Formats: sequence, C-alpha cells, structure tokens
Amino acid sequence: MLPSRREFIKSAVAVGAAASCLQLESTIVQAAETPLKGHINHSVVFWCFNIAGEKWDIEQTCVNARRLGIKSVEICGPDTWPTLKKHGLACAIAPNGMPGAPFMRGLNNPRYHDEVIAVTTKMIDDCHAAGVPRVISFTGYKWNNAEDPTSGEISLEAGAANCVAALKKLAAHAEKKNVTICLEHLNTRDSSHPMKGHPGYQGDDIDYVANIVRKVGSPHVKVLFDIYHVQVMNGDVIRRIEQCKDVIGHIHTAGNPGRGELDDKQEINYPPIMRKLLEIGYAGYVGHEFIPTRDPLAGLREAVQLCDV
Repeated sequence: MLPSRREFIKSAVAVGAAASCLQLESTIVQAAETPLKGHINHSVVFWCFNIAGEKWDIEQTCVNARRLGIKSVEICGPDTWPTLKKHGLACAIAPNGMPGAPFMRGLNNPRYHDEVIAVTTKMIDDCHAAGVPRVISFTGYKWNNAEDPTSGEISLEAGAANCVAALKKLAAHAEKKNVTICLEHLNTRDSSHPMKGHPGYQGDDIDYVANIVRKVGSPHVKVLFDIYHVQVMNGDVIRRIEQCKDVIGHIHTAGNPGRGELDDKQEINYPPIMRKLLEIGYAGYVGHEFIPTRDPLAGLREAVQLCDV
C-alpha cells in the first residue's frame, strides 16, 4: 500500500529533523575534538559561570567544558559529580563543605575547629568514594568572631599555629583516604566585590600560607596557588612559583585587576607562567576562575587557548 501524501510529508519532516540533530551532534563532536597541546590540564571553576553571564547550570558547564577540551569542572559538590561522570569529566578539587562564605570561618580560629574539621572530614570521605583527588581549605578571617571586625584579632603567629594543628588532624584522615587538602591564599586588597577580594582574610601572604603547609609536613596538605590573588598581594608570580614548587597542589587563574577574563585588558602574562609550571614539573590542573564580563564561552575559550602552551 502506497503512503498517503500526509504520511509522506510527516516522514520527510522526521527525516529532516533527524538529519539536523545529527548535523548538530557532529558539530559538537568536532568542536570537542579540536586538539589542544595537552601539556596543561584545564579545569573550569563552576561558581564563576553559575553566578554571572548566562548562569550556566552544571549540565551546560559540562557541555561547554567538553566543547573546549577542558578535562574538569571543579568547586562543585557531590550532587553534581554524577553529571560530570556522565560527560567524562573529572572534578579536580571539591569545596570544603562549609556553608555560606567558607573562607571566613577557617582553620586559624579554634572556635570554628570542630565545625570545619567535621565538614572537611565528610568531604574527604565523599571525595575518596568518588575519586575526587583534592578538597579546598581556608585559613579564615583574622577576627576572633569572623563576622565581627570589632571582636579583636588573632595574631599571625597564633593563626598559623592554629591552622597547623587543625591541618595535622585533617591530614591524618586525608592520608588514609588518598585525598589532598589545598590551603588557599586570598587577597585582602580588593574590596569591590565579595569574590574579588577578602579584606580580613588572614592567609593573604603566599609565604605565610606556604610555611603553614610546610609545618604540617604531609604530602596530602598543599597550597592552592591562585595566580590572580598572588599577583594582587605579592606579584613576582614566576619567582613565587619557583619558591613554592614544593608545596603547590592546585592552580587557579583570573585576570588582574578585576578578576575578569585573561585578555589584553589585564596585566598578567599567562603563557610564560604556564611554561614555568611545566618547568617545575607541575602535572595537576589549572582551574580557570575568572568572573565573566562578556560572553562567558568566548572568554573561557580564550583562557584555554592562551594557557595552551
């Protein structure tokens, strides 16, 4: 029996739609297969692209990461890891689990130790179960009450000693679970935005943070070396990488000033910095953590290409 004219048209439309889907899929696969040199392991920090621009959800972030040849989406919780796995992506480093602004109530203040150690221990367990290799940690703000600048200050010496004591407790558990804790250095100079700088953060000197990590003395406690924050507070980034090469556990990028794209409107020269990381034998991930000021996909593509040395 010959098909009716209506059936023929429906069939033709279906075939055309299927062809369009295949063409779109082919385009995506081709984009994902655009070769990078492969020397730098690129990662994208989820929160930056979830709060700005197009407000990518985790699914869209994964699709765009694959499209650009990025291997990881990071600073996203265990609820997102099945989506990463579906897309063949790693999570280079996990959040520490503290609610709110996790960089405020940190390891430098004994009043927060029980909470910080408990939530970080839980995240270490989650990371171990899912094969996530690192979890982030923070010194915390320097005030006795992290939310109250009038509450008096914890001295640098006491803050460092408190961090070392807490990190030694966490390190014992992290070593058993084969997870590395990365203590982050943050800048205190930029007060223009809650995620561009952190006035009051005690670990605002890279040498201070690196020395805390060295005093812990565990291969599972390292420094999160954020190039943007180091540039704001210390500068001399390439020399700092050389000096910290024994304790660097993870890398973040962003443009300075403003924590925007890694473009020609900012001052950090990223290609030689990436080459320095390769020179010291750094084989971990480079997490792009800039706040988009324009098309986020275009900015992320530029960052990947610029750092693809």
